[in-house]
Amino acid sequence: MPDHQLTGFLLRGRATPTARQLGEVGVRAERLSEVTCAEFLAEIERERYDVVVLALVGGAVQAVLHGARALWPAPARRPVLVTGYVGVVYEKLADGLLLRHGADLVLANSRHDAQRFRAVYEGVGADAAAVTETALPFLGGAPYEPAGSRAHTVVFAVQPSVPDSRADRAYLLERAAGHARLHPDREVLIKLRSKPGEHTTHLEEQPYQRLAERIPGGLPANCRLVYGNMGEVLDGTDLLVTVSSTAALESLHRSIPTAILTDLGIREALGNHHFLGSGCLASWDQLDSGLLPTGDPLWLAAQGVLPAPGPDRAVGAGDGAAVAAPDGAAGPDAYAVARAKVAGLLAATRLPSPAPYYTRTTAPGYLPGILARHHLAPDGTPLPGAVRPAAGESRLRRRLRGHLREAARGAYRHGVQRVAPVIRRLGEL
Repeated sequence: MPDHQLTGFLLRGRATPTARQLGEVGVRAERLSEVTCAEFLAEIERERYDVVVLALVGGAVQAVLHGARALWPAPARRPVLVTGYVGVVYEKLADGLLLRHGADLVLANSRHDAQRFRAVYEGVGADAAAVTETALPFLGGAPYEPAGSRAHTVVFAVQPSVPDSRADRAYLLERAAGHARLHPDREVLIKLRSKPGEHTTHLEEQPYQRLAERIPGGLPANCRLVYGNMGEVLDGTDLLVTVSSTAALESLHRSIPTAILTDLGIREALGNHHFLGSGCLASWDQLDSGLLPTGDPLWLAAQGVLPAPGPDRAVGAGDGAAVAAPDGAAGPDAYAVARAKVAGLLAATRLPSPAPYYTRTTAPGYLPGILARHHLAPDGTPLPGAVRPAAGESRLRRRLRGHLREAARGAYRHGVQRVAPVIRRLGEL
């Protein structure tokens, strides 16, 4: 759709991205507004949208799907509904996927993920036709070139919730700082996901910024905290270190030496078990001794993370990424099947009503609570007062409501990052 127009809606909540976060990932929409789930449903009913991409957590996706089912209970001309489970899917596989069931397309990151996604749907007797193999959307960048004469740069890509304890996070930070002290010729960057006061999908009760302030003597001169687009940070990276961040897949795609830390064990709760067989599992002790892990080619192919192409290798559509075709070979366009499916749905005169697996029959004790959190009734219709009339509200009133909302978010973040950890420590006394 070369002549498309992009309209963006931010779901109002604790994880609503800030302007800085949107700018960091290059979001550029002709119109961008913050809405509730009910307001969004009213918008897609009122305006004609061809495709709606639901880049939301599972519960919010389910709410929108049931809201859309209430809007179009019979076959009708409606938007194509697209969602996915992006990144390293190591937890809540069944829960997250079933909450996304009912969309027209459920995008999978690789052949490996597509097989897992279909197995979950087929395992409960749900239609798995929506599962569509693609590739991670942010793969790209120039292939890695060995450091040569430039300074050796190590990047520790942190995660907001893995590990979750203060002691474990402080340990990892201290090991990164120790690596910098041991190798004064290297630059060690602590790549952070968000600044204090910002949130991602996952809560961050123990921000690394505050832990860094408590290191005796502070971080060494060749170790510092950085923000920014991960792809740009990887442009100058010689070794990527993480527990289980999706950044590892970006790094491996570019053939950058990548280490998945085993210091805290290989555990499902950490997500590093996802990398079994990758050839990248290593400890800080091994990295201190000079180890530079190399990804296993077969594992990379199954994950859809083939090395970035050189001048004589196949390239992807528009982003320079070689991708895994269904048989594991490099394919020219990881999104060709998805584009064809969307085109076919757009060409249809009418589309059937969305049919999520979760209904009041299959999940009567679960679904109503999910919908209620988004101010929807059990049948998917908005609860009374969920949608405010757009007209008749003064600019001053809208501005006041915005300030109150920001104050409430600030109080929530303060409670999560300051009050909750204190209460938890007191409870352990």
